[in-house]
Amino acid sequence: MSQILVVDDDDSLRRVIEFQLSQAGYRVATAEDGHRGLELFRQLQPTLVISDVQMPGISGDDLLAAIRAEAPETMVIMVTAFGTVEKAVEAMRAGAHDYLTKPFSRDALLLCVERALTFRGLEKDNRRLREELRGQQALDSLIGVSESMQEVKRMISRVAASEASVLLLGESGTGKELVARAIHQGSGRAHEPFIPVNCAAIPSELLESELFGHLKGAFTGAVKDRQGKFIQADGGTIFLDEVGDLPLDLQPKLLRVLQEMEVEPVGGVARKIDVRVIAATNLDLQTAIAEGRFREDLYYRLAVIPIQLPALRRRPEDIALLARHFVARYAGGQEVDIDPEVLDRFRAYRWPGNVRELENSIERMLVLRRGESLGVDDLPPAILHPDSPVSGNVLQLPEEGYPLEQLEKEAVMLALERCGGNQSRAARFLSIPRHVLLYRMEKFGIK
Repeated sequence: MSQILVVDDDDSLRRVIEFQLSQAGYRVATAEDGHRGLELFRQLQPTLVISDVQMPGISGDDLLAAIRAEAPETMVIMVTAFGTVEKAVEAMRAGAHDYLTKPFSRDALLLCVERALTFRGLEKDNRRLREELRGQQALDSLIGVSESMQEVKRMISRVAASEASVLLLGESGTGKELVARAIHQGSGRAHEPFIPVNCAAIPSELLESELFGHLKGAFTGAVKDRQGKFIQADGGTIFLDEVGDLPLDLQPKLLRVLQEMEVEPVGGVARKIDVRVIAATNLDLQTAIAEGRFREDLYYRLAVIPIQLPALRRRPEDIALLARHFVARYAGGQEVDIDPEVLDRFRAYRWPGNVRELENSIERMLVLRRGESLGVDDLPPAILHPDSPVSGNVLQLPEEGYPLEQLEKEAVMLALERCGGNQSRAARFLSIPRHVLLYRMEKFGIK
């Protein structure tokens, strides 16, 4: 049964409208002026508001503006004693659904109300269908016919509509952010922000401010207020990528945010938020917990629903499909074929960088290709000679002299390529701290 709020300073008209609507089966609340009307609107969240235009204090126009700002989906019918076209057009332009001119009959009132509620129902149906379509489009962006990918899509469909935290597990380059976006697009939060945060890409001393925000003067260098990622995501979804790299001293603060749904900017006061959390990691968090590098209580808060993403080498039947998809994306509208032998090499390769490495390889092959199609000669060395020392990421010195700095640059580039561009994993591969890798990348101009 629809809840209707009637706001009018004319006592007799207000009581007549209340009686007529109640007789027609609607739940009705009334207010004698705009102030009380706004209070009841915020308390009751009615489906429809019928408001007089001319009222003392908060006018009908002001009330309409407030309703449109706070709940634009609410239907509003304006009542005016001034039966002018100008007044009606003015109300409609301001966001009213319809208007009634005094005096009006019971039939005119009920017809106007019925039209508004029917329109709102259609709007809700359209919005639901649009959200379902967005969710399906997001699922369609996850390319794969393998059973493992079909299971991932089934999981996304089942968890998207819930509010449960999701933890995406899998190697770097398996498409965790794509899956996170698909979950968001399939949820009731699809029209709200999706805010991705790479926890490994932000220096640890800045991460708290990046996540939770800070006030001006909270610490040295805080020259102005900063809104944290959690507040930016309010009403929507935050995606915490590489959450396994979160510093240990920051983990209790994240746990408190997840438990209380409350965020406290550095130097500020706590405020409530409404955020759905999706996290991802390529680390074995159980091992990290055993080694004291990750809190067990935080793990269980994040992993209400864990989803394991398959490595590309585990779904060879998807490789040709993905390769053709990336060719279509990067070929600039040209028709470019892939030689069957190239696809055979792709299937035989282990893809340590997963889908991201395949995408990078296709883009490189298209830029450097020798003919109209992608042939074996266009393959990157790591795929063409997978067992060679260079492909194994052991540098092979040339016979001529070679600058040490150039060797160092190539080692960094090879590590990044082997790790699909993931900086944290490349740093671990090279057995150096991540900040040292970032320094080398800046030094050598590696993007």
